[in-house]
Amino acid sequence: MTDPPTTRSPIAKLEALIIGVPAEGNAFAQGNEETLLVRVTDENGLYGIGECITTPAVSKAMIDMATINFWSKGIGDTIIGEDPLEAAALFDRVYHGSFYHGRRGTFIQALSGVDIAMYDLAGKQLGVPVYKLLGGARTQRIRPYATLYPGDIYDRPVAEVAAPIEEQAEIAMDQGLRAFKVPVLFGPEVSDKEIVQFAEYSRSMVGDEVVLALDFGYRWWDWHDAAWTLKRIEDLDIHFAEAPLRHDDLDGHRRLAEVSPIRVGGAEFAAGRWEIREWLERGGVTLVQPGVSRAGGFTELMRIAEMCEMYGAQLVPHSFASGITDMAGFHLQAASLTVPMVEFRSSRLGPSRLRTELVSPAEPEIVDGYAELPGGHGLGLELDEDFVDQHHVDNDTKAGY
Repeated sequence: MTDPPTTRSPIAKLEALIIGVPAEGNAFAQGNEETLLVRVTDENGLYGIGECITTPAVSKAMIDMATINFWSKGIGDTIIGEDPLEAAALFDRVYHGSFYHGRRGTFIQALSGVDIAMYDLAGKQLGVPVYKLLGGARTQRIRPYATLYPGDIYDRPVAEVAAPIEEQAEIAMDQGLRAFKVPVLFGPEVSDKEIVQFAEYSRSMVGDEVVLALDFGYRWWDWHDAAWTLKRIEDLDIHFAEAPLRHDDLDGHRRLAEVSPIRVGGAEFAAGRWEIREWLERGGVTLVQPGVSRAGGFTELMRIAEMCEMYGAQLVPHSFASGITDMAGFHLQAASLTVPMVEFRSSRLGPSRLRTELVSPAEPEIVDGYAELPGGHGLGLELDEDFVDQHHVDNDTKAGY
């Protein structure tokens, strides 16, 4: 990392760049893999980076939009000329000037990338890591977990799905990971009894000493059916059950959480603290999963983490994007009391050029399940500007890359 400038300067430029590359086998992308890179530059030319992992073209439009009126202000019009160290105050100023945007959705997602970039820039200006700007370390090490996803093969027999997951578990163990999430994404032709058997196999596959979560991919409409299954896997020591019910069924989640012996996770696609509060109060879940690059950046996720402490809940942020989001999650866990682990996208489990080439270092070293606190200035990442120049996609040429 280069030394920070002797004098800090205000924000001079805001950019939202769609970065796209051929998916080349990435199980989470069809045809092309893309992200929205956000870059906030100060008057000295120093910049911070962030990203949002939703629909890049739509999020870019939100960031690029100019001011229409006092209830529909452009993000750039609000933050340019301001001090990035005041990122939380700028977040609130942007949020309260955006009534017309439909804030509980794409706007919060877009603002996430801007907020991350402002914190990264402020950290670089001061020569400190982001977690210090968030209040300092509440833990001395980071616990990442890997999602063992073999791709869209869940229409095959259960045994054929289990085999590649076991292979991924061995790779992740070799990388040093000791916490896993196994997606359980079978269709209705696979019975709940078979789902129980698959959960039993998943536990035997990774061993008793590994933290294990299961992602049910919104399998059930009826909370009774979900409860039947979760009660029968109680002895497997499952840390949480992700997405058992349809995402917006808050009342069903509450009823399920009241009887489930396993933590019920939710709010994976919720945006902002107000939606998360609904999940905690009305939904009754004890574990929420909003991602830092889609639910409000550092400013909003720190508020959510503190809210979880008040409700006796855990925050386990979702992350399946580039190293920017992964490293943002590391800083978030470092600064939070209620984040026991963060999702980590290991490139060893599936190809992703955005994961390995957009920023460096591409991946942290993980030993016996833990990584060290993030170092360097800001996020502690270097952007590959040549990669950005080569793979920057304009909206009007998007279909051609």
